[in-house]
Amino acid sequence: MAGRGGDIAFEITPQVLLKAYACGIFPMAESEDDPGLFWIEPERRGIIPIDGLHTPRRLRRTIRQDVYDIRIDHDFEGVINGCAAPAPGRRKTWINAEIRRLYGALFDMGHCHTVEAWQAGVLVGGLYGVRLGGAFFGESMFAFARDASKVALVHLVARLKAGGFTLLDTQFVTDHLASMGAVEVPKSKYNQILEEALRHEGDFDVLPDRILGAEVLSILDEDQP
Repeated sequence: MAGRGGDIAFEITPQVLLKAYACGIFPMAESEDDPGLFWIEPERRGIIPIDGLHTPRRLRRTIRQDVYDIRIDHDFEGVINGCAAPAPGRRKTWINAEIRRLYGALFDMGHCHTVEAWQAGVLVGGLYGVRLGGAFFGESMFAFARDASKVALVHLVARLKAGGFTLLDTQFVTDHLASMGAVEVPKSKYNQILEEALRHEGDFDVLPDRILGAEVLSILDEDQP
């Protein structure tokens, strides 16, 4: 169960937000209409081991066929709008105006990134998250087409692996993420992993902005038994 701190009573800055991530906490809002934020520090944290991503055969085929055109940092507003849109089992979003402001500022600073799935010129899925040192903190993902967010996640993990990242934080573990290899670790273990990840700088731009699925799978399969 996630721990919840007090409401944030001051105007948070992007710099403060980065320091919070470095301490293992992150902000959320109650709803789109609530102007406030509160800190979250889960007792058990979701992560996807960089070398532990699950890619089922059907998903690998979709990736290899380049069903989606994957782009990096092309349309931040489109991605956050997609993440905030209603979805099955979720009528409301926690992404409020303050979240949009903060992560938009981090995007402009180069600390927030998007991985986007496009089809026929339309954004149909993707994710966004925060890069700090050798850690990437996944914030939210969406899909308007089959497996679009999963393909974006696979492209993300390949980029993180190639760039020397050691932590992919998913905050919580959903059934969707568990099917991709996400696991829960205790807060104490997570803090150790985070501390190690922050000791070096991952290279998010190590790969081109657009890369073919076959190369993505080749990167993921390196060093696999």
